Amino acid sequence: MSTSALHVPSHPVRFVTAASLFDGHDAAINIMRRLLQSQGVEVIHLGHDRSVEDVVTACLQEDVQGVAVSSYQGGHVEYFTYLVERLAECGAGHVKVYGGGGGVIIAEEIELLSKIGVHIFSPQDGQRLGLPGMINKLVAECDRELTIGSIGVDEILTGSIPALARAITVLESGKAESLANEIRGAAATTTTPVLGITGTGGSGKSSLTDELVRRLRLDSQDKLRIAVLAIDPTRRRGGGALLGDRIRMNSIDPGVVFFRSLATRDSGGQTPAALSDIISACKAAGFDLVIVETPGIGQGDAAIVPFVDTSLYVMTPEYGAASQLEKIDMLDFADVVAVNKYERRGAEDARRDVARQLVRNRGAFGTPWEQMPVFGTSAARFNDDGVSALYQFLIGMLTEKGLRKFDGVLAAVSGHTSTGLTGVLPRGRERYLAEIAESVRSYHAATERQSAIARTVQQLSATRELLAANGDEAPALAVSSILEETQMNFAPEVQAQLAAWPALRDTYIGDEQVYVIRGNEIRTPLTRTTLSGTKVPRVALPRDDEDGALVRFIRAENLPGYFPFTSGVFPFKRTEEAPARMFAGEGDAHRTNRRFHLLSAGQPATRLSTAFDSVTLYGRNPSPRPDVYGKVGTSGVSIATVDDMRDLYAGFDLCSPTTSVSMTINGPAPAILAMFMNAVIDQQISSFAEVEGRKPEAHEVEVITSRALATVRGTVQADILKEDQGQNTCIFSTEFSLRCMADIQEWFIEHEVRNFYSVSISGYHIAEAGANP
Repeated sequence: MSTSALHVPSHPVRFVTAASLFDGHDAAINIMRRLLQSQGVEVIHLGHDRSVEDVVTACLQEDVQGVAVSSYQGGHVEYFTYLVERLAECGAGHVKVYGGGGGVIIAEEIELLSKIGVHIFSPQDGQRLGLPGMINKLVAECDRELTIGSIGVDEILTGSIPALARAITVLESGKAESLANEIRGAAATTTTPVLGITGTGGSGKSSLTDELVRRLRLDSQDKLRIAVLAIDPTRRRGGGALLGDRIRMNSIDPGVVFFRSLATRDSGGQTPAALSDIISACKAAGFDLVIVETPGIGQGDAAIVPFVDTSLYVMTPEYGAASQLEKIDMLDFADVVAVNKYERRGAEDARRDVARQLVRNRGAFGTPWEQMPVFGTSAARFNDDGVSALYQFLIGMLTEKGLRKFDGVLAAVSGHTSTGLTGVLPRGRERYLAEIAESVRSYHAATERQSAIARTVQQLSATRELLAANGDEAPALAVSSILEETQMNFAPEVQAQLAAWPALRDTYIGDEQVYVIRGNEIRTPLTRTTLSGTKVPRVALPRDDEDGALVRFIRAENLPGYFPFTSGVFPFKRTEEAPARMFAGEGDAHRTNRRFHLLSAGQPATRLSTAFDSVTLYGRNPSPRPDVYGKVGTSGVSIATVDDMRDLYAGFDLCSPTTSVSMTINGPAPAILAMFMNAVIDQQISSFAEVEGRKPEAHEVEVITSRALATVRGTVQADILKEDQGQNTCIFSTEFSLRCMADIQEWFIEHEVRNFYSVSISGYHIAEAGANP
């Protein structure tokens, strides 16, 4: 479809977009929301793993015409059906529901869902309409006026969320001056303070807002109602807007917090034209605090100040030279300043410079800069004490401005900055990847130099011998002098490797090699016999005996089991275990267990590869709630308890040398791994009881546990960096998850877990999410 043929909306069209519950596949929905935005839609993007309740709450508070959900993890019939039902129950039956899932949603299901009003787009629709045409169908169908019908101020005064949401829509349209006047009159009788949060783009305003709301809810024990108005800019080209602040919010329980995303539209500034009336509507609705968050601003912007009672300016340590602070208009007006992302290098100096600038701006030359209201915060860190200090200072100011007093329960925090900050990478090691790359390049360069030296030494030695044999003593002495000078640059360790090569090479000549692993003598055949009777060596030796080529081979490739281990860390591959995996995961533990036994029947080795359902992948419990229930046991096995884990692998000796277990789990990997290890230990204790006819004593349990941990074979994926970049099944922060990975590996070392891998790197998942090599 050509651009000229696309429908151009005549009304402000608003959409909620999300990926469904337990679904981290957000590449498609990100494409769709960008297309919606490019066609003039205001997109409230929720991101991935969103429940029906999350979507319905957003639809109600944001007063949208449509919702678009992608679902790639199954359970779509239950999810979309429940979504339509909940929208109708909440009085939002007018919201049109659209969905997609590639080839996951089959034609019969598309037809079934269409009967209840859900429009599912199939791959064929995409081929027929093209992506812009497909998205334009949503825009055209939802291009309708939402302000039709009377909204009385009485409904707003009762605290009705749908009424408040619709009132904001009406106020944004500028078509209801009488309603605006009534709202202003009602708001004038309240003492609700307004907190304005503004700052540069990318400074962490949304995360900081969420952390402040979380602390206020905890401190007041949810006795205060909070309204948050998050403003984002409208694109001048196309008229669309990405209203994405909800994706950062984890503390906006709809029973306590009202959250509304606003676009600037035609205001030409940092705030919508109707912002003052919208704030008044929130006051009239009975909220105890209104928070207004602006888009990222420049140095000369202070547009939020006239609308708020208290203003917070958020910035990062990276503002340039100290003279740039003199150009920031908000430093003249802000009541409080937060230097966020305080874990970054130079943050302490930045806070000092900002505080000194405030001293100059306020003419408070008798006040030490340390006492200025400049806080160092790290909103991305859970329970950050710098954020807590900022919160307590703001509460004091807001209380003076009319915030209802309450008995707080949070402990008082001293100081103005975050303490105990430790990043994923220690300071001074931020370039460690570059250092590794530099070391590898340096190593290869040294290899080429040593290879050339070895070649020269060999050639000079041969030349000297020929000259000496021919009786040419003078030339032989000259060559000897050059040889000695060249050998001075010949690394001793390389010479030792060359000297040891003939003996090492001879160990691979013959029919059998004998070596020792963990005290056991291993005899390994060195050849394989082909169908034609030809003996083929299992390890191919370099044919070139020239010293330069040998040095390059030894340092850059080498034999299996030798540094740099390019052919593997073991001298030979196992011969007694078939490489086939028994991959299964469906329904409950008993069903998957039966599948494992079917797949492994008659096989010399048991290699159980386990797929978990999306509910388990996100560390949640199965539930009869429709949007959860539809995904229980779909595309994987449902595991919620240690008993489930025991049932899953029942009938397999998990400590047998021919048994290994692979578990594809990442976010909740520590818990799932603990369940598995307990199941292994319990199995071995039960085996002891069966054989001995009694329960083991305490000291025997310790021995059994140690033996089980040292023997069990397998791997857990637990690649949280891959999840962070690609699959999105992250249930803890990346920093905390990485620390868990390190703690698990430390525990493995302490308990001599030798045959079970604590992480399995899965780069192909990142590639699937769109990354290039």
